[in-house]
Amino acid sequence: MKAVMDDVEEEKLVELAGRGDLDAYTELIRRYRERIYRTIHRFTRSHDDTDDLAQETFLRAFRNLRSFGRRSGFYTWIYRIAVNQCLNFLKKKAKEPRREEFADRLIDGRRQAFGSPESAMAAGEFQERLTAAIDSLPLPYRACFTLVVFQGMNHRRAAAVLGCSEKTVSWRMHKARKMLQVRLSPYLGEVSNEL
Repeated sequence: MKAVMDDVEEEKLVELAGRGDLDAYTELIRRYRERIYRTIHRFTRSHDDTDDLAQETFLRAFRNLRSFGRRSGFYTWIYRIAVNQCLNFLKKKAKEPRREEFADRLIDGRRQAFGSPESAMAAGEFQERLTAAIDSLPLPYRACFTLVVFQGMNHRRAAAVLGCSEKTVSWRMHKARKMLQVRLSPYLGEVSNEL
């Protein structure tokens, strides 16, 4: 069945899935699971939490597929569900006592190799500071920053996902960059506009 579904357009898959066709919905999940996973992981920094939120995102989307108004594309709609799931999760988590886990301190669970131990330590420290600075942004700014910088969305697409205006996204990006520049100024030397 997969080979048949590969060639079906998204709009038709959404229509079939809305009528209860599990193969069509499975194909939609296959097409978007990696991007949804990466988006959620940028918010949570935890593979376990990401797995849970991705599963919940796809379940919510399936349950609400009949009410999907098609004012935007399926991709934008499911991204909005994923981002809302993340924001709700982070708000709830902020109210809980703070737990530090080793996996949360490593970005994407990867270590980078550098020439000398000193440069490796400096790069690792900067990476930790950068992650902490991004994580400390207020949620509206962090959501914009994550979608635009890490997911490569333009401001119009991010606005559609977040349910706000393009100008709001631009303003939040400006403010997020300024906050990051201040928090990272000891590591950046002169203030840079590259963030």
